[in-house]
Amino acid sequence: MRILLIEDDVMVASGIREALEKSGNAVDHSLSAEPVEHAMELTQYDLAIVDIGLPGMSGHDFIHKIRARGISVPVLILTARDGVDDRVRGLDLGADDYMVKPFHLSELQARVRALIRRSRSVASSELSVGPLSLDLARRTATVKNAPLELTGREWDILQQLMLASPNVVTKQKLVESLSEWDNELTMNAIEIYISRLRTKLRNSGVEVRTLRGIGYRVDEVAPT
Repeated sequence: MRILLIEDDVMVASGIREALEKSGNAVDHSLSAEPVEHAMELTQYDLAIVDIGLPGMSGHDFIHKIRARGISVPVLILTARDGVDDRVRGLDLGADDYMVKPFHLSELQARVRALIRRSRSVASSELSVGPLSLDLARRTATVKNAPLELTGREWDILQQLMLASPNVVTKQKLVESLSEWDNELTMNAIEIYISRLRTKLRNSGVEVRTLRGIGYRVDEVAPT
């Protein structure tokens, strides 16, 4: 998943970024809102984490502006203010959730997973297509209850496909979700990872199907 983090406290941002990247997310970090206000229209983020007390444009103003442009990315507010009015204002402006500093990184990770699931209309952290199952919280995969060994990138791509199932995920969406500002993935790299996934899923009862000119989809394969 690709996450935009807007946080002006460098130490706080470093801890959040490290925790999210360990969970397999790609994170773009900005110290202020102004430089990334228009980036939201160019990059399809899966989630934005926004501090309220930012220098210059506040987090509230940032949320108001992206919602006015019709950008529907899930937004998680971070705030050092524990007053109800600040939280209510953020939610009324279009934020989806909030956390009051200080917080536990494990709770932040859980809320990130929940917001992304909610944005995909997925109720549970356990996803299944036929005999293939993913546990998003534990980052484990099984086929017919047997462990499926995946690299980090393979897991990230399969997670995107499973969250979207039965819909198609475009190659461009996969590129955007796995890239960071300083680490852009290529279309060719996506094709290589898809090929490796297909090899690992061979004879499993599930396949990654290509819809030419559209993208990829996880399908259950009928027994022959």
